[in-house]
Parts: sequence; C-alpha cells; structure tokens
Amino acid sequence: MSVVPRHLLDQIVQDLARKMVFLSGPRQVGKTTLARSVPGAQDGYLSWDISAQRERILRRELPAAALWVFDEIHKYSRWRGFLKGIYDQASARPDDAPVARQRILVTGSGRLELFGAGGDSLQGRYHLLRLHPFSVAEAGILDGDGLAQLLRLGGFPEPFLGGNETQARRWSRQYRARLLEEEVRSLERIQDLGRLEEMMLRLPDLVGSPLSVNALREDLQVAHKTAASWLDALERLFAIFRVPPFGAPRIRAVKQARKHYHFDWSIVRDPGARFENLVACHLLKWVHFQQDVQGRDVELRFFRDVDRREVDFVVTEDRQPVLFVECKLADRDIDRALRYLKTRFPTARAVQIALNGNRDYRTPEGVRAMPALAFLRELA
Repeated sequence: MSVVPRHLLDQIVQDLARKMVFLSGPRQVGKTTLARSVPGAQDGYLSWDISAQRERILRRELPAAALWVFDEIHKYSRWRGFLKGIYDQASARPDDAPVARQRILVTGSGRLELFGAGGDSLQGRYHLLRLHPFSVAEAGILDGDGLAQLLRLGGFPEPFLGGNETQARRWSRQYRARLLEEEVRSLERIQDLGRLEEMMLRLPDLVGSPLSVNALREDLQVAHKTAASWLDALERLFAIFRVPPFGAPRIRAVKQARKHYHFDWSIVRDPGARFENLVACHLLKWVHFQQDVQGRDVELRFFRDVDRREVDFVVTEDRQPVLFVECKLADRDIDRALRYLKTRFPTARAVQIALNGNRDYRTPEGVRAMPALAFLRELA
C-alpha cells in the first residue's frame, strides 16, 4: 500500500507554533496517521481509546515532550475543561522559561467545534483544521483511470490505497458498523440503533435531491423530531454533510430543503448521484480549507427555484456567488439553469463538468464546459 502525503501537514506544524490545533474529520480518514507524522509527535502521543494511556490523561501524567497529541479525547466528557486547564497553565510560563512553549494537537472523529459546547469556552485558544478523504489533487490523479478508481473505491485511505473493489465494499460495511457501535454509542444519546442503521442504508438512495425529513420520517415510522435529530447526529460524526440552498430574492429560489451527501461516496449506487457526491466532497474540502487556513467567508450551496431550475453547486464568498458547478456523466449541451444563473450573476464563474467528456470550450455568455478531471485538479 503506497503512502500519500497529506496536504494539511505543513499547516499543522505552522499553527502549532501559535495555538492548539484541533484536527477533526471522519473516522479512518487518516487523522491518527497524520498526527503521528508531525515532528515530535511520537514522544507525546496519548490515545483516549487505549486504556493505559487514558489513565495517564485522567491522572495528568503527561509525557515530558514538547508536543502532546491527544487522540480522540473528545470522548472524555470533560475534555474541554481539561484542555483549557493544561493550555492556560502552559501559556502562563514566563517568556524566559527554560523550556519551549508546550504544543498541543487534538484529534477527533466528531466536529470538535460543536461537541461539549457547554462549560468553559476554548475560543481563541485553538486553530481548527478539517481532514477530508483523498481528492484528485491530493492523491495526484492524472488520468481518467485514476478518477474512475477514486469514484469506485471512495477516498478513504484504506480502500483507495488498497485498490480492490471487493475489499472496499467490505471496508464500507465494517465502517458503518463501527460508526454505530463506537461513535454513536459513545457520543450520542440514541437508543434505537437498529432504526438508525435503517436510515443510514436509506440515505444513499436519496443523494442528489433535496432531502425531505418528513418523507424519511414516514419511511422509518419515527417522529419528525427524531429523524431530524438523527440526521444532526450523523452530520456531527462526519457520516454525512448537508448543503443548504442558495437563495436570492430576484431568482425566486427555494430556501428550505437541504441536499445531503456522504463522505464515503462509494455507497451511493446511482452513477450520476455518486459522481455528484464525489464533486460535492471535493468542493466541501476546498471550502473548508479556505475557511480553516485562509479565513475566507466561503460556503457551499446548491440552487433550485420555484420553476424547477436546478444547478448542482453554488460556492459563495461573503454571501455572493462566485462559482456555479453543474455535473454531467457525459458531454451535453450547457444546462439551461446554469445559463440562467450566469446571466443573473455575470461575474461568477460558471462551469459544466463531464465525468466521461472531452469537450472543453466557453460559450459566448461565459459558461465553461470542461472534463471533470481538469476541474477537480484545480481544487487543491
């Protein structure tokens, strides 16, 4: 199995010189491997999931190392107060202290900025970085065969680097089971895990369309509040992410229902929906990098109006559209909804990408048609 350098490594090292670093992302996306590759991490590594190391954390018997790595510590109910205490204590050292400032790296398979919101705040004490599955750019994919493999196997390191479709399917089934048994059980107050698993099996078939919580509730025979809370839990645990609509009054946009996508796009069976899911993950990864590293106010959305015009993705900056993306499996004429948005927002970039297409041109109004591979390689 080959090794692919992760794109956040240099940024982690830079940010550790200033504050704590929270590294979050889906389970098995490579957070522990990345954390342990940071120079000096091996001497100060402690995992909450290893009983002996968990006891050291609780007793505050921490390694005599310049860098402490706390892996999955968000499973500790008092983790925020613990981190605040040791960070503030280390920060209180005088500038001429004989030891270097303590560096602290925290990893978690849930959204660390949301878990444990009560109690003392860690605001201003950390930088948040979110690790995503492999993208075309990070994996160094150069041709259509490589893109097809990424689409087929998903972007998580083990199945993608393993290169075997059967093993990738087995990994995906085991991944869902471990998510339910370990993450949901330890972090969420959900009793009916069997019904939740039914939801997880149903959701991949609903990718690509606005998700109706009410329809999902009827399928599962649960209360609307229950279905909504389960979706929130799956989003907190990086099983899914949801994309809100882009709505401007002058384009009569739909403003309520959100679309959802899976970080493991290999579980989406419909070819068109799976490709759209892959593109959604690439765009979200780029958006999160811009937010976390550059501090830009960018968001990922989609467009649908009351006249049923739809564009798969809209990227906004400072609440203004800067990029429209429409996904197709093959070369097609430019979608009428994409043309419509381009005429309404002429300064925004508009792109129609084709998974198996070769055409690359620009229309008179400025819409670009191009192969998907070329576009995805831009999203470094």
